[in-house]
Amino acid sequence: RYPSNGSWANTSESHLLKENYTFLAYYQHSSPVAAMFILAYTFIFLMCMIGNILVCFIVVKNRQMRTVTNMFILNLAISDLLVGIFCMPTTLVDNLITGWPFDNTMCKMSGLVQGMSVSASVFTLVAIAVERFRCIVHPFRQKLTLRKALVTIAVIWVLALLIMCPSAITLTVTREEHHFMVDTYNNSYPLYSCWEAWPETGMRRIYTTVLFSHIYVAPLALIVVMYTRIAFKLFKSAAPAHGARPEEPEGRKVSRKKAKVINMLIIMALFFTLSWLPLWTLMLLMDYGCLSERQLRLVAIYVFPFAHWLAFFNSSANPIIYGYFNENFRRGFQEAFRAPFCSPPRRRHRGPYGARNRVFTLARASDSPPHSESGPLAPRRTGVPAWDG
Repeated sequence: RYPSNGSWANTSESHLLKENYTFLAYYQHSSPVAAMFILAYTFIFLMCMIGNILVCFIVVKNRQMRTVTNMFILNLAISDLLVGIFCMPTTLVDNLITGWPFDNTMCKMSGLVQGMSVSASVFTLVAIAVERFRCIVHPFRQKLTLRKALVTIAVIWVLALLIMCPSAITLTVTREEHHFMVDTYNNSYPLYSCWEAWPETGMRRIYTTVLFSHIYVAPLALIVVMYTRIAFKLFKSAAPAHGARPEEPEGRKVSRKKAKVINMLIIMALFFTLSWLPLWTLMLLMDYGCLSERQLRLVAIYVFPFAHWLAFFNSSANPIIYGYFNENFRRGFQEAFRAPFCSPPRRRHRGPYGARNRVFTLARASDSPPHSESGPLAPRRTGVPAWDG
């Protein structure tokens, strides 16, 4: 779905014509520019691997972290890991070398995994927004259990696969006739491109529009509506009624924790929107814009690598957002980095981070039951809106 530079190789101006043959440079960039790309992609690759593996480790290892919202965050981390493993290396090589340097399987796999991961990420953000909306705006409705959350995650991946199937089917590697690559030793190689071979150009445009609307515009519009309603609800509940007693310190503390986690989720959604906007803009421009060959070359060689890097940076930055806004993840990161160098201190209480410091723990009424269908750490049905993390 996300075009390789090989798709635009036949528009390059850096070529020589000889007896109706076109020869292009094997490497698209000079050594300094290539080194800059390699460093930039290596940086986000390491961030993506380390950060998201830690997120998965923290959620899976600690039972206190196995809440509904954290299960969705775990799913986000898994999709980000798939982007880092399958998409970042191939995209980097594709941006450095003219044409597509891999086989047909890698062409289909890279496009399918990247499209599925992005789709799963945005669908998961929608699921988080809906779960938070039900929990805060309608606190007394039945809560989403961990089992239902896992079923929702499975449905998310099935939908992501279905919506990306047309891309996987049409993606193919073809040889560009009369086009060759020439390396620094004057050796020539045939030129291959990885692209979506649609029967008609209009079908590709329709599919691009469907993807743009279904995995970008509509989901993010729904997220904006949900979080706007949540913000109004929190603001309304924080303001004391006329003649009412001021909110107790514990209640204010809970409200601040609610607001902080909502801020984290809003920033995640906003960052996702801004990170993928340039790449979506370029894809729409390639399908609907009337660009000259020179403009196509500039976009393919210089603009697309930056747009891809910015989109991939979203997969690397999510763990940083968790660590900054979420005390549980922050403590988990600290423990993970501190464990190899010093032994953990002995504690009397159970739990690796201290249950009393958990962000999502709420005080319950003395007559509330000690258990609910969402697990021992799930919110109780008290007068305070439930909050299960």
